[in-house]
Amino acid sequence: MATGEPAGSNQSGTGRPGTDRTGTDQSGAGQPRADQPRADQPGAVADRIADEIFRPGGPARQQLADVLHQLGAIDRAVYEAVAEVPAPALDRAMRRLSRSANHSALWLGIAAALAASGPHGRRAAARGVLAIGVTSAAVNVGVKSLARRRRPDRAGAGVPDQRHVTMPSSTSFPSGHSASAFAFATAISRDSPWLAIGIQFVAGAVAYSRVHTGVHYPGDTIVGALIGAGAGQAVSSVLDRAIARRDDRDR
Repeated sequence: MATGEPAGSNQSGTGRPGTDRTGTDQSGAGQPRADQPRADQPGAVADRIADEIFRPGGPARQQLADVLHQLGAIDRAVYEAVAEVPAPALDRAMRRLSRSANHSALWLGIAAALAASGPHGRRAAARGVLAIGVTSAAVNVGVKSLARRRRPDRAGAGVPDQRHVTMPSSTSFPSGHSASAFAFATAISRDSPWLAIGIQFVAGAVAYSRVHTGVHYPGDTIVGALIGAGAGQAVSSVLDRAIARRDDRDR
């Protein structure tokens, strides 16, 4: 017998529209919209991570701050340890090496010697000098102006007077000497790989000399070395492509 109920009315007996016989809501409430990314989609995960990192007071941001504070404490502790350990046999050599790298004079001298050695040497010298220029601009104009880390308190740390070189007026992070050293060493490795091995050791010694003489924290020199090596590699890659295009035109 007909019930007399209008078509489309609820048949579940619950009296609530949009529910099935079990009372489950079928209206779509709580379901993601078609234009809303699901939580398991890569974009949604990346967005959540980014939101968490940059959310003021969020645990990820706090954890990042804690890591940076602890790394800073280690950095200062290593600096003070180097200052406290007597090393009279190294003091004069490190002071001279540090001064020789002022304004990249050491690397420009090596580049001049390379340029006089033949075509491969000239190309290596060109790579090295260009890498120094790019790195110096990136560090001194870009990163240093943003980081604004103060120079170490050399007197407070007890760095011996016989180690002292002139304290630069620029900010401390990152080390420009270290960046230029590793940029040059990395760039010349394409054309002079065996010489570059030795230059890498000299670059490392220059980086350490900046800590030994008290003008940089160890972290400044490490980050400077990474920036320099990356810039040297980038410059070499760009030059390789330019040389390849020139050779193709000449064929």
